[in-house]
Amino acid sequence: MPESPYLVIYPERVRANYRALDTALTVTGTRIRYAVKAAPVDDLLVLLADEGAEFDVASIGEIEQCIALGIAADRLCYGNPIKKAAHIARAYALGVRRYAFDTEDDLERIAEHAPGSEVECRFLSSAPESKTPFGTKFGCRPDEATNLLIRAHDLGLIVGGPYFHVGSQQLDPSAWRIGIEQAGAIVQALADKNIAATVVNVGGGLPVSYVDTAPELSDIAAAISSAAAEFLPESVRVIVEPGRALVGNAGTIHAEVVGVRVAPDGRRWVYLDIGRYNGMAETENEYIAYRFVTDRDGDPVAEAVVAGPTCDGDDVLYQRTKVLLPTTLRAGDRIQILHTGAYTASYSSVSFNGFPPLTVHVSGAERE
Repeated sequence: MPESPYLVIYPERVRANYRALDTALTVTGTRIRYAVKAAPVDDLLVLLADEGAEFDVASIGEIEQCIALGIAADRLCYGNPIKKAAHIARAYALGVRRYAFDTEDDLERIAEHAPGSEVECRFLSSAPESKTPFGTKFGCRPDEATNLLIRAHDLGLIVGGPYFHVGSQQLDPSAWRIGIEQAGAIVQALADKNIAATVVNVGGGLPVSYVDTAPELSDIAAAISSAAAEFLPESVRVIVEPGRALVGNAGTIHAEVVGVRVAPDGRRWVYLDIGRYNGMAETENEYIAYRFVTDRDGDPVAEAVVAGPTCDGDDVLYQRTKVLLPTTLRAGDRIQILHTGAYTASYSSVSFNGFPPLTVHVSGAERE
């Protein structure tokens, strides 16, 4: 048995998720572009490439990883709007010809260092807030997106079209309808200038059920497909960029209880050998509530504060969220954290407090 903690990934679950989403997206020509950052695991990238996926890459590191695996550069889109000129030039030299942007500065860097490439302009949609929102870090106003895409055309770039993201772990299917309607207005404004958009990128944000139940992928796909049919010309293809939705339920973290104590305020604390810095970063602000399974399930339960192993006071996973764990838990007990395939190993630090990053094991079985 590997040393705890570690993540087990089940690739066949990823394949099933991809095929289910592909089937549910009914608008002709819709493309699925996997967000590599969610789980940059070689086996998963090769599997998804074999399934026909494209790839949303956020850095030179992800671009080089994909190309080293034999994934063609024309299936990659450098989707991070924050990138250095040198990185654009490096991506272009590697064959990448699709880029996202949201400022004129970045657009001009793309025009200079990746001439003739296709571009998508990210705008800030009016979608409701997601569980882990981006705020205003990314995206320009919709009217700015129109002007920037016109500018892209003038700079000799290929206009792809508008791009939005409804926020990670979005639980409201109407969010995509709102964004697609806004994107459709941008497409029409471009057409009025005799510029034909070819794509609308509806981003990621497709949710996974953790403790709280999320809408089914089929419900999200139906919302995307119906909105696209209503607001977009038939000539415009839809791009969907799932990350969490493809890999989230395909992973399980295996961890261990390090200790249990009752604090001076009377609250029970359960300390695990995994925390915020070696895999559980998405527990920040307790936005994502994972489910725990122990060998003592069935024993009496009580509320517990759940914390990681480091000396950092912020390394606490849950203290406001009501987590019920067996009262019999003791040091050395095994604990599984379900649906942890996304944003766990990829968020893990190199060696905070000397703890190693989360290791990943790929299982040949469909599920454990």
